[in-house]
Amino acid sequence: MTRSDTNAVEVRGLVKHYGATKALDGVDLDVPEGTVLGVLGPNGAGKTTLVRCLSTLIVPDAGTATVAGYDVVRQPRQLRRTIGLTGQYASVDEKLSGWENLYMIGRLLDLSRKDARRRADEMLERFSLTDAAKRPAMTYSGGMRRRLDLAASMIGRPAVLYLDEPTTGLDPRTRNEVWDEVQRMVAEGATVLLTTQYMEEAEQLAHELTVIDRGRVIAGGRVDELKAKVGGRTLQVRPVDLAQLPAMARALGDSGLAGVAGATVVPDEGLLYVPILSDEQLTAVVGLLGARGFGIAHIGTHLPSLDEVFLALTGEKTPSVSDTIPEEVAA
Repeated sequence: MTRSDTNAVEVRGLVKHYGATKALDGVDLDVPEGTVLGVLGPNGAGKTTLVRCLSTLIVPDAGTATVAGYDVVRQPRQLRRTIGLTGQYASVDEKLSGWENLYMIGRLLDLSRKDARRRADEMLERFSLTDAAKRPAMTYSGGMRRRLDLAASMIGRPAVLYLDEPTTGLDPRTRNEVWDEVQRMVAEGATVLLTTQYMEEAEQLAHELTVIDRGRVIAGGRVDELKAKVGGRTLQVRPVDLAQLPAMARALGDSGLAGVAGATVVPDEGLLYVPILSDEQLTAVVGLLGARGFGIAHIGTHLPSLDEVFLALTGEKTPSVSDTIPEEVAA
């Protein structure tokens, strides 16, 4: 997929107050066309308020935002025809059948009767709801209603799709179906703004991430860039003779190699932890230890998980290296 240089969403200085509380406190965002931006943040960070502003459900107090070329304050009617929205809770007409819900949305979006019928059938199939198509939505389980709500948000092939924690409460198979459908839409040119509490979901779908806390953007970038901000990779070395751990740490500290002065010995694990900034540095560290005559029983690397990145960026305590599972690269 070729990513566009044109932004589908542009936000500058967006502010929203609820009394004395600043739900949004000067948010800036750019979302290129045909990409997925994952928006992460703790509960109460302002993620849902941001989505509600960008979908014209509430009016910001200050700042500007354009979506698909439309101003969210001055052109709300035009904008609503180009977007889809799935909120945190399913919002379907429970008295209508699943098929009738989708057909109605299609007609409201000015699809012809034929196209609305075809699209309703197609989305029911994609979300495994065909067998329940004629049943009233009030008879659906919670997961089925959620899938119907997602189908409704996608029925008009929106140019920009907002997914506000879309897979909360879904089983793993249905969650994968949602991911597949989002990826299909993006491949066809749609742009997605995704808020989620699932780090796996963010890593699976998002091209870039933005982290919001207390109404402000505190970090952003690709997953690997955010991981680098909280320490990047750590090299884990276990010597054949565990008594040599302190000597290995001293050898690295005295070597003059950039970035390795912070090597840490963890005797209980029998490991030496060395922060690594590049593949070249990793090779240099291993080469130096070999040249100094240290026998190495194990070498592994560890990248901080997205959960660790999230916790570190939002001010929580990051799990220690002793709580992580290394990625084996050699033995």
